[in-house]
Amino acid sequence: MAATYAYWIATALLSLLYLTSATMYIAKREWVRQNLAGLGYPGYLVPVLIAVKIFAVVAILSRISVPLSDLAYAGIFYHLLLALLAHLGVRKPSEAIPAVVGLVLLTVSFATQNVARATPSPYEVIAAIHPLPLN
Repeated sequence: MAATYAYWIATALLSLLYLTSATMYIAKREWVRQNLAGLGYPGYLVPVLIAVKIFAVVAILSRISVPLSDLAYAGIFYHLLLALLAHLGVRKPSEAIPAVVGLVLLTVSFATQNVARATPSPYEVIAAIHPLPLN
């Protein structure tokens, strides 16, 4: 029961983080372009990121397809990792806090999804059957 609550709370907060970010990208488009340029990314990524963030949240919450949901988790993971590294790379660690929070929420959501959802993701089973060696 606790894992189900953890899944829904983490997933809701992660979704809120991503939808808030997409809304900010729409409302403050020029400011976002400037900040992305300061991190070394081109401004034409803004509309792509808006769409991808919204579609990722929809894919995870609706779970119309488990592989699509898992792909959304992977995309969010790489986006948050790149965001974290970009902020650290320009020596602005305080601006990387949302990415760290997002990574924690993503980890909890992905790790507990099979407990809370009717259709399980196959990747948790693979990890349990074939554990990584410790040495």
